[in-house]
Amino acid sequence: METTTSADGTTIAFEQYGDGPTVVIVGGAFSVAADGALLARALADAGYRAVTVDRRGRGSSGDKRGSTPEDEAADLAAVIEAVGGDVAVLGHSSGAVLALFAASLGVPVRALFLSEPPFRFGVDEPDPRLPERLQALVDDGRSEDAVVTFQLVGVGLPKEMVDGIRQSDQFAGLVAVAQSTVYDAALTRQVSMPTPEMLAVSRVTILRGEQTFPMLVTAADRLAKEIDGAELVVVPESVGHRPDPEATARVVGERI
Repeated sequence: METTTSADGTTIAFEQYGDGPTVVIVGGAFSVAADGALLARALADAGYRAVTVDRRGRGSSGDKRGSTPEDEAADLAAVIEAVGGDVAVLGHSSGAVLALFAASLGVPVRALFLSEPPFRFGVDEPDPRLPERLQALVDDGRSEDAVVTFQLVGVGLPKEMVDGIRQSDQFAGLVAVAQSTVYDAALTRQVSMPTPEMLAVSRVTILRGEQTFPMLVTAADRLAKEIDGAELVVVPESVGHRPDPEATARVVGERI
């Protein structure tokens, strides 16, 4: 892993794969840089340099309590500068929301690929106090409860699914990045309805699977209509809110 320093002094870790035009991968809730490795390798095999990122509060990156969406946008700007600029950005889930938000603030991005961004457009919004609730749980040493609350209230997963995740081997890894749920909840609260500046961003491709959560289908399709000139690409190989590495790399390669 390599590191760079964000505007507020937070250390942000990233890893590079391959050589060629650069694509920075920004993961969604709970994801760390390693979770983007398969996609990064698919991009590298296709002739690109792929960069995976530990967003703040995750993996090898640092943290600052009270971090804002603007801080996370600055983190992305720092990574882009560290790898030499002139990049495309591929964001998945909340990482797609962050990528579009950062671009709207002037973070230099040559092209944006937004994979299943969970914009709610004001419909079925979670508790507006969710970030504060999550922070209180983490501060009280109840990180497991923060993870479960985020999944139930923030994401809207069925209780049966959340109970299954809690009993799985992956749960400990989610608990390790529980603080990051606060930042994801704050981001999606602040820009659940994309701002006019976000809708004015150019060179945007929106990706979604055919078999994914209905809310994500609605969000992707509406966002593609709201952003002038945006392209919607349905990727059949991507199933269950998981971008297929080879198919996603192919979509990116055909457009940059």
